[in-house]
Amino acid sequence: MAKEPKATAANEGNAAPNGGAAPSLNILAQYVKDLSFENPGAPQTLVNREKAPEISINVNVNANPIAQSDYDVVLKLNAEAKSGDKTVFNVELVYGGVFRIANFPQEHMLPLLFIECPRLLFPFARQIIADATRNGGFPPLMIDPIDFAQMFQQRMAAEQLKQQTAANTQTTN
Repeated sequence: MAKEPKATAANEGNAAPNGGAAPSLNILAQYVKDLSFENPGAPQTLVNREKAPEISINVNVNANPIAQSDYDVVLKLNAEAKSGDKTVFNVELVYGGVFRIANFPQEHMLPLLFIECPRLLFPFARQIIADATRNGGFPPLMIDPIDFAQMFQQRMAAEQLKQQTAANTQTTN
């Protein structure tokens, strides 16, 4: 009769401390939903570079459930370069990922969806933006790392302020 294998430290690490299943976060798919690069002044902007353009970058994150434990997290990046009032280039990327999140407490779900998931997507989106600007004839735009935790805190504070304003409006009527 064969002996049962003994539990090892690696096997024991798969169970959560409370006896339940271990929390897991898996990326099932990553995809480009939308990519747009505009180079309206080409070829003049490519040969007449007196000074570096001013670049503004906007970032937005959205998440939607698509199944019981699967979520679609979308990272939207928009980078616009201007020289004076003229647009040098504009690149927009909507980059998404399908994540399977299991066995996390409910209070951890929003931080996972709006901090950890976009943090995992960002390096890939950053590379797509860099390649698009390089292929457009410019030096690659290497977007600095983004503090998704700070973005999340600002978003939550704005939501809380919006709810307080709505509640105050209802009590005064």
